Amino acid sequence: MLKIDSHQHFWVYEQQRHGWIIDSMQVLRRDHLPADVEPYLQQYGISGCVAVQADQTPAENDFLINLAKENSFIKGVVGWVNFTADDIKDQLACHSTLPLIKGFRHILQSEPDERYMLNEKFMKGIALLDKYGFSYDILVFPRHLKTARQFVSAHPDQRFVIDHIAKPDIKAKIINGWKEDIQALATFKNVHCKVSGMVTEADWHNHRPVDFKPYLEVIFNAFGADRVMFGSDWPVCNVAGGYSAVLTVINGYINTLTANEQELFWAKNAIDFYRLKI
Repeated sequence: MLKIDSHQHFWVYEQQRHGWIIDSMQVLRRDHLPADVEPYLQQYGISGCVAVQADQTPAENDFLINLAKENSFIKGVVGWVNFTADDIKDQLACHSTLPLIKGFRHILQSEPDERYMLNEKFMKGIALLDKYGFSYDILVFPRHLKTARQFVSAHPDQRFVIDHIAKPDIKAKIINGWKEDIQALATFKNVHCKVSGMVTEADWHNHRPVDFKPYLEVIFNAFGADRVMFGSDWPVCNVAGGYSAVLTVINGYINTLTANEQELFWAKNAIDFYRLKI
């Protein structure tokens, strides 16, 4: 069965640039490049991946594009642009000439203003994406989901995907609140969801597949099999067991789905959403 990892990161580690990597994430404080993940992709039968920005600079796009050109398993790039820039239309037009750029992301979860995504200039920038065929990854915490609903409702023709199922507090087994808000967001048919990043929201060293089942049930029931996709969030997942732990969590649940649903989850949805050439 074809498998695509819709969410991986790469970086050349610099302490100042990667200040979000705190002491408890020591394992991430080094370079993480395609050669480091390729053995895992081969081991687990993953045919390709989407590289997602981890740094909010224009140089990040060039870095990821160059990695993709040098490593054929990187099928697409989710980059970064300043959506509030006066020349955002020109920036997007320029990026539209680069086939490897499939979409963009802003690290909304870290903005001091929790309603930043509703900023007028930001919204105008997002409104231009569909014209150029770009998708948008929404990176938020549960507390942002009500605002995210307003955000996506203003852009009904735009392809959105929620990263990391919006990061519910799996470690504390908190599901209420997140559940209702993610279900409401899923009613917008242009919104998809990445089943990714879950192990880092759980007890890093003591999580079990059963801890994740209630959250997986919510996501699959809300979005349906045709709007969910697999993502490892490598190398961030290395703080909580790595690639094998991610697959252990997911496989037990996914194996209960039909063959067609599994094909959608593992590859077809990501290929369609990001318009990948495989």
